[in-house]
This record gives sequence, structure tokens and C-alpha cells, in this order.
Amino acid sequence: MDEQLFCKKLNSLCTSKEIFDFLSSLEAMSDTMASGALQRISEVEVDDNGLKNPEGVLENEVFRALCFQFEFESSKLSNTGLLNALQALIKLRIDPQSTLMASLLSEGKERLGKGQLTVKNLCALGESLLELEGPSCATLGEIVNHMQEKDIEKWSPRETVMVYKMLQVTVREGEQYQDLLNRLNSVTLNIVSQLSPKFTSIILNSLVVLHQTQAVPLITALCKHSVKHIPYFTGDELVNVLEAFLYFGHREEIFTEALETHIPKSIFTMHPQTVSKVMQYCCQKMILSKPIFDAAAENFISDADRFTTDQIAGYIIPFGTLNYLPTSASSLFRKLETILHARFSHFQPRTLLKLLHSCVLIQRYPVNFLPKIFSPYFLQQLQAQPPGLDRIVTSQLTQLFLTVTLECPFYEGPKLLPKYQVKAFLMPPSSLDVHLLKRVKTGLLYLLKKRIYFASEVSTPYFYTVDIEIKLDEEGFVLPAAQCEEVHRRVALCVDGQNRFCINSHNLLGEEAIKQRHLQLLGYEVVQIPFFEIESLQNCRKMAEYLHKKIFPHTYGLGC
Repeated sequence: MDEQLFCKKLNSLCTSKEIFDFLSSLEAMSDTMASGALQRISEVEVDDNGLKNPEGVLENEVFRALCFQFEFESSKLSNTGLLNALQALIKLRIDPQSTLMASLLSEGKERLGKGQLTVKNLCALGESLLELEGPSCATLGEIVNHMQEKDIEKWSPRETVMVYKMLQVTVREGEQYQDLLNRLNSVTLNIVSQLSPKFTSIILNSLVVLHQTQAVPLITALCKHSVKHIPYFTGDELVNVLEAFLYFGHREEIFTEALETHIPKSIFTMHPQTVSKVMQYCCQKMILSKPIFDAAAENFISDADRFTTDQIAGYIIPFGTLNYLPTSASSLFRKLETILHARFSHFQPRTLLKLLHSCVLIQRYPVNFLPKIFSPYFLQQLQAQPPGLDRIVTSQLTQLFLTVTLECPFYEGPKLLPKYQVKAFLMPPSSLDVHLLKRVKTGLLYLLKKRIYFASEVSTPYFYTVDIEIKLDEEGFVLPAAQCEEVHRRVALCVDGQNRFCINSHNLLGEEAIKQRHLQLLGYEVVQIPFFEIESLQNCRKMAEYLHKKIFPHTYGLGC
């Protein structure tokens, strides 16, 4: 039978029985036709759980005859027949230690050594070896060496992807193929528009593993190209794409918009690990996407009982970090409390602390669990889990303790011992917009006439650092910043640059929101100076007028 006609007929058959009956009716077929038949059998008979009908396939006489021929005539097979058969038999879960598989593998490696394999053959062999022997397979390096000699510009997208996969494991083991990678990255840039969702995800994942931070044009093109594939990525593929966005520091507004369209309508069929990664992406990029967060909250309420502890934390922590209460907040935190009662001891200590700390950022107080958190046993567990009681952990413990002291006066459980408390909360350097602070200080100097009347970046006895502090006496007059007597009021100016807000939003981040809340409870008059109110002020006088209205709204003409 003509090979094209054979393939057409083969692809129209939907069960192994139909395929075996068809093969039985043929007088003869080439090895490529026979390997094509094995591939079609693997397509119709293998699903995510393995071989659907092992006996019906493996015990079938036609199948056994094909295997016999491939095993004992491997040296006579064409490259395509040999390697397609090997791939099909791997998919059919044939024992890798069997004489059949050993014969095909041995023949493939021998032809590799003789330099007889084309690019397509090399990729097929590499794929089979990755499947059978894993990343430690020494032959993969040999395949890559052969690939270096080939003309990359003639490779198909499938072959390009396969080489990235092989490089991913060979380079990790210390060999250097950066020249090949540079050529590969350059050629791949020209075929980005042809890449399927699967191939886009694989290449992005490889670029992450291979630390290709210098391949900016390719990374940018792949990230933009991934937008149209969002509805079609599998869960694992979307996770790879999100990890690439995070690793390379990339952000596309249209990517977020595509996620906002896709996630809410698909979330109940998505794996919780995928949703957790979407939440992590939003959290790290400071993207407050209300459609995604509201959908995640609904998903958590209905399905959280089957989540792992890390997935539970992955869903909840971004709400605190980005300072957002979803529409179903009361049900969300009731569900979380139920889970914590049932599975408290299942959480890793650091994960649990971070989870409870994120709750207090949005005024959800885990008072029922704080006695356990402040107990010597839990603190020992925290110390035992690397990296131990570092500054991040002690800051979170201290802020939990300060929150319960200031906001939950009814709490009568154990306190956090002073030895576990930090002297000052750790604020990331990027939190303070130095340029904005300088503009505000210049405006204050214009307003108050002398620099002695305000202090900047002031450490308080309450762990927080105040951006600018102004002291007033009982009559409302400004006192020198160094004066400690007769201070009746303290004004804390919070100079909030863009880094203290969610991206493209006027929504303060959780860490800054709790700081301003606590400063107020500690007796400060908190005056917020957000970037979006002052970025349009053109000169010192206008800044001074603005500050006058914000700080001294009930006085007239002060310093102006």
C-alpha cells in the first residue's frame, strides 16, 4: 500500500482493535509504516493514567509480531522507523530493561556514534533518552555536540524546542554551550509567532533554567506571544510562563488583562497549584487584580479542603500583601479559620507565621491561634527550620504582637518575649522614594522657614520609622524636632511613593497600611502625602501650600 494512503487510513482508526485488523489485512509494509502503526496505537490507547487496555494491546499477535521484527532486525531499520518505534514503545510503557528496548537503544546510540543521524533523528533520540534515562544520561551531551554542527536556521520549531530541553539538562551539569545557545536564541526569535502554547512554555522554562537573562529580545517576544495562548495553556504550562515572567522581571499589561478574562471563568477547573502561582505572580508584581482575587476567594471557600498547606498560604498571603478584602471576605476567613483548626500542625512553621501575619495586615486577627504562635514550642520549631529566627521572622512575630497589643485589647494569652522582638521593622530600601521625600522636605523648609522644625527618617520606640516627624506644643505651635519637653502632638508625615502602592493603583500595600494604622493608635497624627497628589506640583510654593493644607488645615497663612 502507498505510504500516504496508509497514514490517512491509519489516522482514521480510533481503537487498537481496528488498527490490528487493518494491519492484518496488509500483505507487507515498510518499517516506517510499522512504526507509524505503533505510534497510532500509543495515541489511541494511552491516557494520563497509562495504557487503557494492556492485555488487548500487549498480548495481541500482530503487536507481538511487530515487536519481534523490530527487536531482531533493528540493524536493518531506517533511522525514522527505528526512532519512531522507540518513541511509541516508550509511550506504551514497554519495560525499558526488555531486550526489545535494549536492542533499539543500542542501535540508535551506535548510529549516533557514526554520525548517521539527521537533526530530526537526533531530536527523536534525545527525547527518548530523556524519557528513559533522565537528565543524567551522558549520551545527551553527545547529541548536543552533533547538533552544534548542524544548520540551526533549517530546524523546525519542534527540533528547536527539543534542543532547548537537552541543553537544559546538559548545561546544568557544568558543560558550556553558550555559543550554541546564543545562535539558538537568535534563530528562535524569528519563529516565535509559529510557536504553540506547549512550545512557548517549554522554551520560556528552558531560558529560566539556563539563566538566559541576556536574551532580552527573545524573552520579550515570547512573553508577548504567550498572551494569546493563555486560554490554551495547560496548568503546568501556565506555571512555567508565570515563573518566567517572575524570573526575568517582565510585566505586560495585556498579559494581566488576558489573565483577568481567563482565570475567573476557568478557576473551578484549574489545579490549585496553578491558581496559587497566578496569585504569587500578582503578589510579587504588586498587581491588585480584583477579578482574579475575588475568583480565588470563591474557589478557596468551596475547594480549600483539598488544598495542600502551601497552596492554602499561596491563595491567602497575597490578600494581605496587597491589602485587599474580597467581596466574600467573611466567608473566606471563616473557611481559613476552620482549616487552621483542623490542620494547624500540618503547616511548616514559617509558612504558618507568614500566613497569620498577612491576615493582620488586613485587620483579620487570628487571636485563637496566637497562644500557639507565641508558645516556646512553636518558637523552637521556627528556630529549627532554616534559616531560623532571622530578621524577617522576628519582624513578623513582633508585628503580630504589636497588632494584638494595639488592636485586640481583649487578648489575654501569652506575650512575645522581648528576646524575640526586633528593635525596628525591616523596611525594603525601595519602600522610601528618596526623590519624593526630598521634594517634600524642600516644601516644608519653605513652609516652616527653618530645618530644625522637622526631622526625617525618625526611629520611634514602637519599631516603626517615620518618614517626617513634626512636634507641636499645646497651642499648636511647631517645636524644634530635637525638643522632648512640652510636646503635645506628634505629626507623622507618610511620604508614599509609587512603591508603597499596588501597580497602577491608589491602593496602599498591606505593610504600609498597617504601619499608618499603628502609628495612629500609638498617638501620632498621621498625614498621608501620596505621590499622586503632589507629582503635578511645579514649584516650592505650591508644595508648601499643599503641605500647609494637609498638616495645618485649621490655620491661616502659616509660612506662606
